[in-house]
Amino acid sequence: MDYLRQLQMERPVLFWVVLLVAFLLGFQLLLFVAGVLLGPFSLPSWAPVVLVLGVLVLIARRQQR
Repeated sequence: MDYLRQLQMERPVLFWVVLLVAFLLGFQLLLFVAGVLLGPFSLPSWAPVVLVLGVLVLIARRQQR
């Protein structure tokens, strides 16, 4: 954690690029897992996106309480 704080202070552009890439890779991984889990149910291709976004919204709402 200290390394990330130091990176944010010394090289903020690199920090934000690394953070963006991490979020994109994490979102792609979540979509892949949701697609694998929902695959056998013959749902539309947008169903994993809705599932992942719904779970993220649910987590965000619970953290606000």
